Amino acid sequence: MSGSGRAGTVDVRGTVAEGFEPVRDAFAGNFERRGERGAAVAVYRDGRKVVDLWAGTRDADGHEPWAVDTAQVVRSATKGLAAAVVLLLHQRGQIDLDAPVGTYWPEFKAAGKERVVVRQLLSHRAGLPVLDRPLTLAEAADGVSGPAALAAQRPAWEPGTDHGYHAHTYSWLIGELVRRVTGRTIGRWVAEEIARPLGLDFWIGLPQEEARRMGRTGPVEESAAADGGGLKLRPKRAVSEAYHDPESLTRRAFGAIDPAPDQNDPQFCAAELAGANGISTARALARFYAATIGEVDGGPRLFAPATVTLARTEESSGPDRVLIVPTRFGLGFMLHSASSPLLGPGSFGHPGRGGPLGFADPESGIALGYTTNGMRKGVTADPRAQALIRAVRSVI
Repeated sequence: MSGSGRAGTVDVRGTVAEGFEPVRDAFAGNFERRGERGAAVAVYRDGRKVVDLWAGTRDADGHEPWAVDTAQVVRSATKGLAAAVVLLLHQRGQIDLDAPVGTYWPEFKAAGKERVVVRQLLSHRAGLPVLDRPLTLAEAADGVSGPAALAAQRPAWEPGTDHGYHAHTYSWLIGELVRRVTGRTIGRWVAEEIARPLGLDFWIGLPQEEARRMGRTGPVEESAAADGGGLKLRPKRAVSEAYHDPESLTRRAFGAIDPAPDQNDPQFCAAELAGANGISTARALARFYAATIGEVDGGPRLFAPATVTLARTEESSGPDRVLIVPTRFGLGFMLHSASSPLLGPGSFGHPGRGGPLGFADPESGIALGYTTNGMRKGVTADPRAQALIRAVRSVI
């Protein structure tokens, strides 16, 4: 594998296997043409690491170099790990995907939710993307207020008839379901059953002793993030209006925690918000997804073939009532689509708002993880991540 060096004007560290040099070039291009400040990317193929790169500064507004072990908040890319927990519990016979959520969480049956099934929670079809009263960060993090609010919440549409992205409420819906079934918080479950066996630097609820490794995120200027791949940076009018309308499902879904938390706040990072605040390295994201589709360096495989099929079988498709643009979801994972392109039609994974991404593509054996401290406004199809995907596609 080739080692560190300069690519253009960027000092890119790490290694790439022979044949994967275009990924390094695309990674460097993100700094030169798309406003990147600090980032990392890792790629596995057939369980073997073929790309492991990092560059820039660990803080978006700082000067200290990104280190080999720098981790970043990956926002909604956390949802992929959360979904994996539920699918693994199903794989072990502990959760029935077609059972009413109230089977495991009796209080959830209130307000017309008696027939909501686990499958609908995972695929954003439960009609619960908003809360009548937003939670403070302290309430969002206490492990009690979020589940209680959702147990009492009336759905915004008839569950199962439509889909809309559960941006924040996914944290409490999935987290409480896992707690009721296992007796463990989802952060603890991920640590004990996924991160530890696979050697992942990934946390839902960042331990204080690991806080030194986390870089600070900051906004990327949209004008500096111009993309050469044909993606439009200016949002459609309907999307922009939805984000600015205080009564829209879009604004209310992303405003379920109010005021909006500072993602660099230690209180936010220490909370166990399974849909919003995972802390990870790119290497850990890629290794996790590699383990969903095969063995990794002799380590355990997470998903049986039948579970891989569940992960990437379409459950929701079409105009998203929250994100406005068309989206496709399997059981908790986003699927390849025109508005959120992954490597190919069989890929499954999850982006994070502002840039981060992890996914697996069973057909090619590729798994990719990308982390960044430069936060853009978009939720899907970040130009930097898309440049990396195009580079991977060009070499396989």
